[in-house]
Amino acid sequence: MRSFVVVGNLATTTPDFSLEDIPGTSGRIDILCRCINSAFVLSHGIRRDVDAYLILRGGGAAKTIHLRGRDLRHLNPDERTTAALLKKALALEAESRWTKSTPGIFVRAGDLADLSIFRGGTTYYLREDGSDHRGLPLARDGTFVLGDHIGLSEADEAILAGLGAEIVSVGPKSLHADHCIVLINNELDRREVPSHPAGGRERRTNGDE
Repeated sequence: MRSFVVVGNLATTTPDFSLEDIPGTSGRIDILCRCINSAFVLSHGIRRDVDAYLILRGGGAAKTIHLRGRDLRHLNPDERTTAALLKKALALEAESRWTKSTPGIFVRAGDLADLSIFRGGTTYYLREDGSDHRGLPLARDGTFVLGDHIGLSEADEAILAGLGAEIVSVGPKSLHADHCIVLINNELDRREVPSHPAGGRERRTNGDE
């Protein structure tokens, strides 16, 4: 399982936002929606080997929403449908334990420092000045941490430094968080493709059949 953690610095922790104006009423949950789609959505299916954690800090105590690919249902490519799923999760009372909202989506109270996903495996912090990801032996079960349009705070970076996170870049230009996720998924996909035996080529598709 590969995991993505996205920090939404202004993303609302309540369901009180309009699906007709997601960017203007939700603290930019639209950014998180695009990250979800980039993490999971294939041409004709859903990535089942991906987990995503959204940290929402836009009001009161922080909340975390966990999307688990192997159980995820009802996810469509459009932002409105994705935002509706998050809205439903935020309507639940968030406690210290995970509460299930819809299949594959869970919510709890907590912030970046409370994630247990960091206790095992390798953590990568995606930042423009990091080492080029193409030259690194990226772990297939790595956890990749990104900020939204604001980025991560010094306190967040201190947490990641304490975890021994590797600072990784996906290219020489600053990209949107959802584009970074696409590039990481693509890079790991390419490394997982088995070599073809001599004299033949396997037929492959870009999605489920």
